Amino acid sequence: MSATGRHLNDPKGGSFWFDAGAVCLDFAHTGGEGQYAVFESLHAPADLAAWLAEPPLSAAGTVSTAELASAKTLRQAIWEAAHAQAASRPLPSGAIATINRAASAPPLRPRLTGSGMEWAPPVRATQALSTLAREMIDLLSGPLAGRIRECASDNCPLVFVDTSRPGARRWCAMERCGNRHKLRALRARRATD
Repeated sequence: MSATGRHLNDPKGGSFWFDAGAVCLDFAHTGGEGQYAVFESLHAPADLAAWLAEPPLSAAGTVSTAELASAKTLRQAIWEAAHAQAASRPLPSGAIATINRAASAPPLRPRLTGSGMEWAPPVRATQALSTLAREMIDLLSGPLAGRIRECASDNCPLVFVDTSRPGARRWCAMERCGNRHKLRALRARRATD
């Protein structure tokens, strides 16, 4: 897994490129529970299979209904752990248990081919979920743990890893929340002039 990022769709219309800086965090933004259910993109097992088959994971395979349910449970755990880390709160014990349980399954196994790398068959969804859980463990326990951030916009819950050299990334995407902030600041300055 190398490059990260995906197009996110807004239920009000439009889409934008969002790079969370880690595939496991990209996965956390595929939908959610409660107020985030409007962003759900994994409605059926085929939706999860298609998401897993896209780069950088490129783990094409079939997905069962049970694996879809496990994926959504893992996704919620990653979401909760990332937000806790970004807010410097203790990681929720339930999220930790879910991530550890997913990581205990065998991960995807890389295999060298004449033209690069592929995952050794058979590729199963549980292996892909294990790989995502292991990436989250590495992220939360590694040198970038202190760089997990929530978008600085007051109404954007997206989380990302700030991989910028100075560690100064504030927005989920400059073309979305960053530009909105600049526009609001400009209007406020003009209103006071």
